[in-house]
Amino acid sequence: MPRCFLRSIVRRLCGLAIAAVCAGAVAQSAPPAPLDAGLREQVVMVPKGSGMLSTSLETTFFRPPGQGPFPIVVINHGKQHGNPRFQARARYEPAVRTFLSRGYMVVIPMRQGFSQSTGAYIGGGCNTEGNGLAQAEDVQAVLAYLRTVPDADNSRIVVAGQSHGGLTTMALSSLPPAQGVKGYINFAGGLNNDNCVNWEGALAGAMGAYGKTARLPSLWFYGSNDSYWPEALWRDMYARYVAGGAPARLVAYGPFASDAHGMFASRAGLKIWVPEVDKFLAELGLPSQVTIALPGLQHDHAPPAATDAFPVGDAAAIPHVGEAAREGYRKFLATPFPRAFAIAETGAWAYFYDRADAMNAAMERCTRNAQAKGGTCHLYAVDDQIVWPKP
Repeated sequence: MPRCFLRSIVRRLCGLAIAAVCAGAVAQSAPPAPLDAGLREQVVMVPKGSGMLSTSLETTFFRPPGQGPFPIVVINHGKQHGNPRFQARARYEPAVRTFLSRGYMVVIPMRQGFSQSTGAYIGGGCNTEGNGLAQAEDVQAVLAYLRTVPDADNSRIVVAGQSHGGLTTMALSSLPPAQGVKGYINFAGGLNNDNCVNWEGALAGAMGAYGKTARLPSLWFYGSNDSYWPEALWRDMYARYVAGGAPARLVAYGPFASDAHGMFASRAGLKIWVPEVDKFLAELGLPSQVTIALPGLQHDHAPPAATDAFPVGDAAAIPHVGEAAREGYRKFLATPFPRAFAIAETGAWAYFYDRADAMNAAMERCTRNAQAKGGTCHLYAVDDQIVWPKP
């Protein structure tokens, strides 16, 4: 079945929902995260389409020092459990700093129906291939917008993505590339439609379909203890993609912490992917060396050792606390480093961010909050590491 036909089916299924959701979508979203002036962070609502069903995509720009034009890295975000409307604006600060230090402008679009982006999330039901292609249309809109940005070097572009964003990126690789796109990077890409019959086969089939028309190089990262994709599945996905003639290289890096699915978003994952990505960028003829020292705060003392007791991005996993604390933790995840989140067994909690004494400040505030109920506060998370003891 032609992919253009699949896309039209997805649009028909979701078109009626879009108008109903658009009016209230932004009001229900999470509040915007603070902007980091040191990283020249900026949020732009990028237009997609025109007319009554047009949408605006909440897109974060990070720029290195200087006037540009800068080569570009576009990073496509994953999909958390629950309503995409409540998903916080993606920032991926460890990766952002990595690319900024090499002179890249970093662009992170929130796709339709996520966070402050308008419109409705286009799920595509059990049609995994069509889902990825629908998501890729949002990235195409952002790439088109970049041609209007004066300090963007549209002759040097790399597109990357994590989890659902990785599926989006590989779907994009199957379409005629925008001028200037040189390659694609897939960090644990896929879509877990476990409510669908044979969702694993559908995911592998989608990657196989994308590979039939993809002709630019791609780099793939998957770990052996990924909680979303069994190793047999991601190896099948890769095999089907390259079987269609697509040039790609797989980095199978083994286990990572408690869940390889979070490798890209973690500061600890830098040592795994940065050397491989630098090599890939050099092969594409793009900047691959650190040339810029970025400003940034550091903790005033060493954080506790990471325990990986729970997935760092899962607010529902935090023990002892109520929903207010979980919502606070979701906001905490969108804040800049240095940051710390503290909790007590009696449910007290507090966090601070963007300050050298974030750990002490969070502990002091949590302790004050715990006075009425008692209990002792301990640090739960520091930056992007869980430091709470394992159960």
